[in-house]
Amino acid sequence: MSHIIAVANQKGGVGKTTTAINLAASLADRGRRTLLIDLDPQANSTLAFFSPDECATTLYDVLAPEGSGRATIENVIRPSKQQGLSIAPGKLMLSRLEVQLAGQFDAPFRVKDALAPILKSFDYIVLDTPPALGILTVNAMVAATHLLVPIQAAYFAIEGTDDLLETYSRIRSRPNPDLKIVGVLITLYDKRTNISRDTHEQIRAVFGNTLFRTKITKNVRLEESPAYKETILSYAPKSPGAVEYRKLALEVIDRVEANRSARHAEDAA
Repeated sequence: MSHIIAVANQKGGVGKTTTAINLAASLADRGRRTLLIDLDPQANSTLAFFSPDECATTLYDVLAPEGSGRATIENVIRPSKQQGLSIAPGKLMLSRLEVQLAGQFDAPFRVKDALAPILKSFDYIVLDTPPALGILTVNAMVAATHLLVPIQAAYFAIEGTDDLLETYSRIRSRPNPDLKIVGVLITLYDKRTNISRDTHEQIRAVFGNTLFRTKITKNVRLEESPAYKETILSYAPKSPGAVEYRKLALEVIDRVEANRSARHAEDAA
């Protein structure tokens, strides 16, 4: 069965999409069959791999209410240039789901239900979410096994995480009690500045061992790579960004797969 990682933070500009793209690529680079799902209506994860005219069918066609939906998840998934990495593209029309799904009893479960047929096909599924705590982010957290929270190394970085953690607690309390926080990731880190160093200590004080050892530093190559339809691993494989995301993937694998082994041992006992 798949490990499903929702990358979420309702604040914009924290490197959420960059993390989703390059974590997925790094997991695939480690030999894991990986699917990147673009639930953000801005569709930046999709545009990092494909031109808009290449994706006639998207997640909107899968998730739209009955009568509008025209596809299954299998119809939407496309291979990327990287071996082991597939993409389920999104588009701007995903923003319509906030209204279209309002009041529907199964609204929070549409992503979970859509993924059910493909769970055996992928080792990891990475969900890129919008910078908001609306129906798409809730869907991602209901479907996920793990939550990864990127936080920018800047003042007021922790501001707003209370709302995210409250949503996480509510989802754990009923629709998805198995959801776990796999880790908090510091992004856009600049060790030359007092702001980054001070923020790092603040985040460590709040999140403790949940904080990943890996930090993602500010890197021009990371910003450039999507424009060339490349991940950082293929665009600049020796850059600090590539090294850091490879390290992050190893931490994620260690935390996720070690936890699974521990649960299996408990079950056997």
